[in-house]
Amino acid sequence: MKLAALLLISVPAFAAVTGTVINRTTGQPQAGATVALNKLGQGGIEMIDQAKSDAQGKFTINTDTSGPIPHLIRTAYDGVTYNHMLPPGSPTSNLTIDVYSSSKQPGSAKVSKHMLLFEPSNGQMLVNESFIYTNDGKTAWNDSDGGTLHFFAPNVSGRIEAKASAPGGMPIGAPVAKTSKPDIYSVDFPVKPGETRFDLTYTVPYTDGSPYEGKVVTKDENTYLIAPNGITLAGDGLSDLGVEPRTQAHIFGVSGGSYKITLTGTEAAPPPAADQTDSSGGPQIEQIMPRVFNQAKLILALAVGILALGFILLYRATPTRS
Repeated sequence: MKLAALLLISVPAFAAVTGTVINRTTGQPQAGATVALNKLGQGGIEMIDQAKSDAQGKFTINTDTSGPIPHLIRTAYDGVTYNHMLPPGSPTSNLTIDVYSSSKQPGSAKVSKHMLLFEPSNGQMLVNESFIYTNDGKTAWNDSDGGTLHFFAPNVSGRIEAKASAPGGMPIGAPVAKTSKPDIYSVDFPVKPGETRFDLTYTVPYTDGSPYEGKVVTKDENTYLIAPNGITLAGDGLSDLGVEPRTQAHIFGVSGGSYKITLTGTEAAPPPAADQTDSSGGPQIEQIMPRVFNQAKLILALAVGILALGFILLYRATPTRS
């Protein structure tokens, strides 16, 4: 008996990964969801074990997750996968995993921001295009046949790179397909409740000063065209929203479902920041600025911030009616 007790004491104890899958569309526990436990390492994501949620939505995975390696729970339900991070040392019992019912219809999902950054150079133009979808509903939009995001890209040279970020997630590659409509492409990626971001990169033929026609095939609330420092963008029906201070990129608003623009000039590096000037009289260290498309996310984020500030100032300047 003493030997058996000593053996039990010497065996390292570990807590199983347990929890309940909740369908936030219905507000009820969800049966039949596939819950997979993965570990994250240098080789990427490796699945360890998986289980199905029972009639009460409960699941148990008898695996030791102790140690310095982070783990990831991936739960698949109704054609959509949901991620739940388990950092080292975090609780692994009585977890709550949220899922949603999905639909092929957009429901409450809509484009809240649509931004295009143009970079013409040497007979071609690099286009960085971003969409931010806001889904205020309780249903995930998932259409694996027709895709969720649709966009216009005329005469694309090479392939289109697409990355998508689920609410609270990191950007991952997303498949792009050409639709039956001319120059219209689709991206297969679910739009879950919350904010989903799509980032596209592609190249089109372009001659300096020639017209470029674009279409807005999604029902956007706000569409913005952005020209980097040194490039002049002109067109009818555009709203001049000013220059982003740090990168000197020029921002224009678009209304309607199409636009026709011309771009001229040569892309220039943004001016150096004030704190880069050395007043000591000694040799200065010159920082080599990357191309603007490497700063696309920064430009787009700052652009949205400038617009938000403008709206706030406009609201404050409007007289209050009793």
